[in-house]
Amino acid sequence: MDIYLSVWDKIKSIVRDIKNSNLRSVVFDIIEEPYITFTDVRPKINLLESPAAPKKHHAYPGGLVEHTLSVTMLSINIAEVYRKVYGASIDVDLVAATAILHDLFKYYQYEYDELIEGFRTRSDWYIPHDYAMAIELAKRGAPDKLIRCIIETHGNVPHTMIESLIVHSADSIDANIVSKLQDIIWSACSDLEAELNMPAIKIFNRALRRSRIIKLMEVYYSSGRSGLREYIKKIISD
Repeated sequence: MDIYLSVWDKIKSIVRDIKNSNLRSVVFDIIEEPYITFTDVRPKINLLESPAAPKKHHAYPGGLVEHTLSVTMLSINIAEVYRKVYGASIDVDLVAATAILHDLFKYYQYEYDELIEGFRTRSDWYIPHDYAMAIELAKRGAPDKLIRCIIETHGNVPHTMIESLIVHSADSIDANIVSKLQDIIWSACSDLEAELNMPAIKIFNRALRRSRIIKLMEVYYSSGRSGLREYIKKIISD
């Protein structure tokens, strides 16, 4: 949890760099009190322990905040490239604010699953995270352009502003890369099922609770699939 608290602190640092005082205030209000207030529903897990998704990308504790930081940094840098190379007029503050908030209420959608030692989607929650954020932002008096950008970022409606397209693209980049990394780890965990007499999903979840994903990938790239298997066996038995 301490690792992901430091990631959260980096996100807060980016918020402080937002020059538009209205946007900065709104984003700070959400991240300081990251709760849905338009209904009585309560989250079942902590924001900092939440995955970005139970099975797809960043499917491990702290995955949501890591994904949030990565998408935010990617978005800001993409905006800079398009400003410098193409001369595009881009509201970088809006890009940063949207990236930070775009998935934040995902943690309301999940709960802990003891059977697999991981997470699963709740059956008692009915509002998609992007809609939940849009409703909460409206309730807290956020500017329309931020609400609009949040909704467009997820690709469910046409992109009518370059800022939402940039965040959407950064979101896809980070999700796709980490999904491919997870596939490699999953393959190594599947190899270990028979040897450890344990389902691959439980091995996977234990490994990612005890090691950051990038460390697992460093082992893979330096020692191959067999080296990754041995490393996973070691960390889940320690």
